[in-house]
Amino acid sequence: MQPNNFYTASAAYTHKGTVNTPLSADPARAMPPPKHDIRKAVSTSPLLNEVRTRLRLKRYGLGTERSDLHYIVDFIHFCKERNGGAFIHPDRLGPHDIRAYLSHLAQDRHVAASTQNIALSAILFLYRQVLEREVPNIDKIAWSKRDRRIPTVLSATETKALLEALQKTPYHLLASLLYGTGMRMMEGLRLRVKDADFDFKTITVRDTKGDEDRVTMLPLSLVQPLHLQIARVNAFHDQDLAEGFGQVEMPDALARKYPNHKKSLAWQFVFCGNMRSSDPRTGAERRHHLHPSSFQRAVGAAITQARIDKHASVHTLRHSFATHLLERGTDIRTVQELLGHKDIRTTQVYTHVLKKGGNAVRSPLDG
Repeated sequence: MQPNNFYTASAAYTHKGTVNTPLSADPARAMPPPKHDIRKAVSTSPLLNEVRTRLRLKRYGLGTERSDLHYIVDFIHFCKERNGGAFIHPDRLGPHDIRAYLSHLAQDRHVAASTQNIALSAILFLYRQVLEREVPNIDKIAWSKRDRRIPTVLSATETKALLEALQKTPYHLLASLLYGTGMRMMEGLRLRVKDADFDFKTITVRDTKGDEDRVTMLPLSLVQPLHLQIARVNAFHDQDLAEGFGQVEMPDALARKYPNHKKSLAWQFVFCGNMRSSDPRTGAERRHHLHPSSFQRAVGAAITQARIDKHASVHTLRHSFATHLLERGTDIRTVQELLGHKDIRTTQVYTHVLKKGGNAVRSPLDG
C-alpha cells in the first residue's frame, strides 16, 4: 500500500554513478511564488534528500538546487491533485504526467518558455540521476511562446556613464571587469585569485554555464586595480587565518584531493565579502564572494543615476561587450569563443543589433 504523503515516502536508491550530461546550472533561475515548504520536504523525504545529494555531488549552485527542488515538489503536488489528493510516487508516474504538468505551467500559469524548460530540466534530473530511468516520448507538450528578443545594448557613451556612476562604490571594478571581459555575473563573482594571469594578461573563466573552462582577455586598464584588489583579499585572508579560519569553498573532488588548498590565497575569491558568513549547506564559517543581489541593486541604481532609459541590467554589460567588439571589426568566431557560446547562432544575435549581415539595408528615404 502506497503512503499518502510523499514527505514520508521511502524508496530504494542505488548509487551507480550515472553519467548523463549535466543540465544547465543557471543561478538566475526564476521560480513562481513558493507554495510548498521545501526545507520540510527535503528533511522528511528520502527521495528529495537524495535529489539534493545528487545535485551537490554534481556541483550545481545553490540557486539551481533550490530551483530544481521547488519544481520537483511542485510536480509531485500537481500529480497528487490530479489524482484526487492521493500521493503517487514519481517512480510510478510517466511521460503523460510530465506532459500534463508542463502544459499546465504554460496554459494555466502562463510561465515563460525559459521557466518551462527549467521545470523540465529539474524533472529530468529526478528521473535520470535519482530514479535512474529514461523518460521516453516527451513530446506533444503545450510549450510557452518563445519570443525572439534582440538584447539590450548600451552605447559606448552609456557604458562609460554607467561605470562612472559606480566609481565610488565597491562594485566599480567588478562591473568594469564584466564589461571588459564579457563574463557573466556569476562567473565574475566566482573568480579566484589563481585565475587572473597578469603575465599573459588573461583570465580563465571557471564554473561556466556550459560547465567548460574558457579564456578571455584581462583588460590592461584593470591590471593595477586587480593587483590592489588581490592585495586587499590577501589582507582579509591573513586576518582569517590568524583567527582560526581562512578555508574557502572548493569543488568537492578537489577539496578531497588537495585538502591544504582550502586555506591558500590562490583559491580565495577575488571579489570576497567584507565579513565571513555561514555556508547555508554546511554551516561552516567562511569568507564567500559578494552577494549577487547587492551587486545587481548597485548596478540598477547606477543605471538610474546615469539616466539610461533602456531596460538594462548587469547582463547588459556582456551584451555590450560582444556588440562593441563586433562594431570594431572583431571576427564573430573570436567573439563566440570569448563569450563561451557553443552555437555561432547565439553570437549572431549581436549582428542584428548592429544591423549587419542580412539586415544591412538602407532606408529608401535616405536615398
